[in-house]
Amino acid sequence: MNKNISIIGVPMDLGQTRRGVDMGPSAIRYADIIARLEHLNMNVEDLGDIQIERVIEEQTGKLRNLRAVTFATTRLSQVVDSVVEKGHFPLVLGGDHSIAIGTLAGVSKHYENLGVIWFDAHGDLNPVEKSPTGNIHGMPLAVSLGIGHPDLTRVGDYSPKVKPENVIIIGARDLDPGERDLIKEHSIKVYTMHEIDRLGMAGVMEDAIHYLKGQTDGVHLSLDLDALDPHDAPGVGTPVLGGITYRESHLAMEMLAEAEIISSAEFVEVNPILDEKNKTAKVAVALIGSLFGEKLL
Repeated sequence: MNKNISIIGVPMDLGQTRRGVDMGPSAIRYADIIARLEHLNMNVEDLGDIQIERVIEEQTGKLRNLRAVTFATTRLSQVVDSVVEKGHFPLVLGGDHSIAIGTLAGVSKHYENLGVIWFDAHGDLNPVEKSPTGNIHGMPLAVSLGIGHPDLTRVGDYSPKVKPENVIIIGARDLDPGERDLIKEHSIKVYTMHEIDRLGMAGVMEDAIHYLKGQTDGVHLSLDLDALDPHDAPGVGTPVLGGITYRESHLAMEMLAEAEIISSAEFVEVNPILDEKNKTAKVAVALIGSLFGEKLL
């Protein structure tokens, strides 16, 4: 894995309605992410935070804060693009999951066949017209597939960013009807908690790695901390019981490190206001350590 890492913070909470997730990048830094990576002999540069516009909630049709989210993700895409251009690994810290629109826009242009591992309790595949909330953090994967409002799908001036056959969702246990329809329509590969329970995390990750290795030239990891069970990661805005355990999550990251397929990553939805003594940010840092090859022995 690339040892030159550029950290980009995105303190944005505009993609949803629960305040506090904008403090996620600060919480992750406070949990010593830089020291953790440097201990693994990584060359780390912290590019600071993307500037996020403070807005009173806007409504564009059904969508909340469309203009501000578009502006922020466009700026993020430019920074990520420059990081990849100079040969560094972009590590993006969120912020709500709508930031993935910008991360993928900045990364995907550098690959012919980018793969995506979406580690999440949710699909984030809501088409605008079927979204139950209008929250953009429930749409970034759909947007990256070219489905959604054109202001969002065209961030980075191209669309789509990823092909449905190159996407794998891991940990899903709360899907809206529109998401289920889209998954079936596009034959998106999903490992729900049912598959994780039956196959074990090792089996799921072996399948996922084998699948993506055969058809992609880079893989982006988008990890929402609500993929984990709320017992292990309480500081998230949309917790769902029955999630991936702390140990299973580490195993997944360790297997990705061994496979050496991850070329970019983001860790999102850490909300310190809802957390317990920065527990969720510490979990994020520990998982990042495993992703970059940290081992006990």
